Amino acid sequence: MSAVIETSGLIKHYGTVTAVERLDLEVQEGDLYGFLGPNGSGKSTTVRMLLGLVFPSAGRIRVLGRNMPAEGGAVLPGIGAIVEEPGFYGHLSGARNLALIEAARRDDTRAGRRRRIGDVIDKVGLEGAARRPVKAYSTGMKQRLAIAAVLLRRPRLVILDEPTNGLDPQGIHEIRDLLRELVAQGTTVFLSSHLLGEVELICNRAAIMSDGRLLAQGDVSQLLAPTGRVRVATPDVGAAVELAPSIAGVRVHDRTPSSVVLALDGKAPEELNRALVEKGVRVRELVIERRRLEDLFLDLTGHQTADRSTPSEGPRDDAAG
Repeated sequence: MSAVIETSGLIKHYGTVTAVERLDLEVQEGDLYGFLGPNGSGKSTTVRMLLGLVFPSAGRIRVLGRNMPAEGGAVLPGIGAIVEEPGFYGHLSGARNLALIEAARRDDTRAGRRRRIGDVIDKVGLEGAARRPVKAYSTGMKQRLAIAAVLLRRPRLVILDEPTNGLDPQGIHEIRDLLRELVAQGTTVFLSSHLLGEVELICNRAAIMSDGRLLAQGDVSQLLAPTGRVRVATPDVGAAVELAPSIAGVRVHDRTPSSVVLALDGKAPEELNRALVEKGVRVRELVIERRRLEDLFLDLTGHQTADRSTPSEGPRDDAAG
């Protein structure tokens, strides 16, 4: 696979403020890539530099194999992006707004354009509202319409900044499915978000930013590697706690009234399970603990996480965010 996005030593200063400091990103073709960080971490500034909307102070950017912003004219037609709150003609319907976007294309017939508009409207779940004026749309519906506009371009790369902002749980689920479908069809998706759970659920690779610096980057499965602990649900918590020190390579990490967390020093979980059962401990469930993105995020940044289920709709710091 080839790299779709590469940055090397990327720096952005706003006066005396460093918004992005020596950022090295690598997004491979076919990735559903999560770009995580709290407000003010440098995410939005990075996205704008990738799109040529903001010039870097230093460093190198390559998108779709070309240098940005120098070769933006060749790169941007292959990108679909939502960076800010989408802007549409409020007095026109959603379908009419999309038709105006499609009117700029000269590589298809009028019937072909109508068919393509209908397809993207169906994909984003706006078929029941396509004829309504956009000024009557909710924030979530406008977000769906913006994604539909992106899909009209059939881009190789989609860059989305908080795409589920304003959506209800059902809408969030539908957008997740849509992003998975895009990747399955060969589109690379770069998803900037502060929602850890969203990225954990759908992304195969991720990066974590804080205070303008890259703290971690890699496969989500590796970032969320096992902790070396197991959680044992049992009605015999006391007996399990007493027994654990006598099992080689096992120690008690934590306990609750209904479970005990045991740290394994090379002990196989199945061997632990057998040892517990043989000593009369009734094991209802034994689960290998893995780090959540929330845990990793807190370890790396020391920040409190944002709400993992409901996007913030407050003002955003676009200069440093």
